[in-house]
Amino acid sequence: MSQNIYDDEAFFNGYATLPRSVAGLDGAPEWPDMQRLLPPLTGKRVVDLGCGYGWFCRYARDNGARVLGLDVSEKMLATAREMTDGDGIAYQRADLEALQLPAQSVDLAYSSLALHYLENIPALFATLHQALTPGGMLIFSAEHPIFTAPLQQGWQVDGQGRKSWPVSHYQQEGERITHWFAEGVRKQHRKLSTWITLLIEAGFELVALNEWGPSAAQIADNPALDEEKERPMIFLLSARKRG
Repeated sequence: MSQNIYDDEAFFNGYATLPRSVAGLDGAPEWPDMQRLLPPLTGKRVVDLGCGYGWFCRYARDNGARVLGLDVSEKMLATAREMTDGDGIAYQRADLEALQLPAQSVDLAYSSLALHYLENIPALFATLHQALTPGGMLIFSAEHPIFTAPLQQGWQVDGQGRKSWPVSHYQQEGERITHWFAEGVRKQHRKLSTWITLLIEAGFELVALNEWGPSAAQIADNPALDEEKERPMIFLLSARKRG
């Protein structure tokens, strides 16, 4: 089963302080670029993989979709249900490592910063491919391999105060243990070529890849984003099931 770090009290409370937790999609600086990848949502059947507080679920529902929000965390699902009014969204607890979905039951599979926690990505991609209708889309963001590569994630600072991000161990894929709101957070490092190859092997065609970085306007509005222009922390990917 996937690590359920989001039900750890310290982690959950720390995560609640992030801008994307407080302000939702508008607090996620990559959201405008993710939004541009989306197809029209009216009448679509959408599954949100690792739905968290349900921000995207509500956005998709409000834009005409029927939505299934999946998460392994009971705390996240409880918060999502509390924040959701009206119909059109079903929230369910699910381990994405062992996910099963009916064939051709989904038009769009969406995930924000969840898939880098998973070890068995090939099985998930295979499940999603058979669950999508012909022409259906998989759109997700994940931590970039440049960010996940080092065994100890963090900036290195030289004698002149210049920062750099190490990419040592990039070729060595596998588990990375980090301290982020709680000890022992497990993530999986994969080369970018591995992500793409696994999608192709599952039957997808690549539509778009964005090694995301903030715009000058975003940095001006939020100077804390300035260091994110030095290396990609996340990537955004759109893939299609061939019709």
